[in-house]
Amino acid sequence: MAGFAGVRAGTARGGTTLTMLWQAHTTVATVVEQDGRFLMVEEVDEGRTVFNQPAGHLDEHETLFNAAVRETLEETAWNVELYAFLGVYVYLSPHNDRTYVRHSFAAMPLRHDPSRALDTGILAAHWLLPEEILAPGFPARSPLVRRTIEDYLSGRRLPLDAVTHYLHPEGHS
Repeated sequence: MAGFAGVRAGTARGGTTLTMLWQAHTTVATVVEQDGRFLMVEEVDEGRTVFNQPAGHLDEHETLFNAAVRETLEETAWNVELYAFLGVYVYLSPHNDRTYVRHSFAAMPLRHDPSRALDTGILAAHWLLPEEILAPGFPARSPLVRRTIEDYLSGRRLPLDAVTHYLHPEGHS
């Protein structure tokens, strides 16, 4: 999993030096709106049925844009086109004590492939009203689900060129 890493050193009993690697998990999420409804994923997370935007981890050598489009397709069977960057959201999960750095995008739905199998763990994809997602007690996977929808509804849109990918600079390997 891609992320930011830091090294922490400590000493175990008997004087042995331990090195632990801390890593933030780099993820993407996509807000897709159509006819006033949002594309959401119903999934199982640690035994709970929850809802999330189409989202997942950045793969090695992948751009954030490609990851967002790929994850949306894999989790919902929808091809989308990104049109805006919504922001970066940092979340420390109380469920697994991991830090997630989520890059959220807005996208237009292009076409649906109902014959495509969804990722393992995905129960279904749904088009939900914002009132449903923002309702008290809505089973969101994390607080980022609500916050991302709120930011989108408030009009937050940053240009995609606010994100720069520099994976393989010319002349460098």
